[in-house]
Amino acid sequence: MAGIRRVKLGSQGFEVSAQGLGCMGMSAFYGAPKPEPDMIKLIHHAINAGITFLDTSDIYGPQTNEILIGKALKGGVREKMELATKFGIKYDTDAMDVCGDPAYVKYACEASLKRLGVDCIDLYYQHRIDNTVPIEITMGAMKELVEEGKIKYVGLSEASASTIRRAHAVHPITAVQLEWSLWSRDVEEDIIPTCRELGIGIVTYSPLGRGFFSSGPKMLEKLEDGDFRKYLPRFQAENIEHNTKMFERVNEMAAKKECTPSQLALAWVHHQGNDVVPIPGTTKIENLEQNIGALSVKLTPEDMAELEAIASADSVKGDRYGDVCCYIYMHQISFFHEDA
Repeated sequence: MAGIRRVKLGSQGFEVSAQGLGCMGMSAFYGAPKPEPDMIKLIHHAINAGITFLDTSDIYGPQTNEILIGKALKGGVREKMELATKFGIKYDTDAMDVCGDPAYVKYACEASLKRLGVDCIDLYYQHRIDNTVPIEITMGAMKELVEEGKIKYVGLSEASASTIRRAHAVHPITAVQLEWSLWSRDVEEDIIPTCRELGIGIVTYSPLGRGFFSSGPKMLEKLEDGDFRKYLPRFQAENIEHNTKMFERVNEMAAKKECTPSQLALAWVHHQGNDVVPIPGTTKIENLEQNIGALSVKLTPEDMAELEAIASADSVKGDRYGDVCCYIYMHQISFFHEDA
């Protein structure tokens, strides 16, 4: 196995590769599901390269991404990697809702175990917070899953700082998953400091700005029908010209560093600390290799300061999601952390 460094998430001993693999786009939201054999080959390639931390959710598909991961884990692969999945977005026919009810927590976990074909999930996240159920109640159910050996570690996704504190008081939180990149930095004000105060690991999704830092506005020309990124505010005509200026500055700096703009953007996340593990997603082996290359990009304090200036608060126009959640789910589910 390749020599990709290992890091510890949280204070409970959970160790993962310094970079993970987000698997959502293989099955959902980014156009048509990709061919299963190709995705299994990609997952195996990642694990053999040292990227052993896989991220999925029961809502990706829905459910089909977990089934795909389960197939990829057969034949002794499971023992080589760390598996993270999520519950909390409940699907009923043509509508979805957030659910943190204890009975549903147990049901969702059993269903994920079956689809994944495993006896235990390494890291189990509450995908979105149910504001109708006190977090202490939901965490109590997750604590029982740990005690039963169904899951090893507990995580939260897109939770507010206050919810993180309350949850951590019931059972130690190993990781909080959130969006953090050069153009999504609001978490730095409150959530990141809270995680660090409590010794909670940070897992960052969309570290490449949903692909924007790979090729800038040209990525929009390649998006398939059904790719929800077409509807995100930051990619709309009224915002894209402004946001492209940020990409151009990152691209110029990347040329000086002799790396790609996506590698530079990903390296910026890696340089945030040893408690941060980005999980860029891809469906192509060449992109996976490029993402791995970001681990070798060294940034000086001066480089970081330059990137901080490029990624200032007024560098980005448009919300992260806006009303796109209506398009995705045909139901009002906020994708932001609760108090956003």
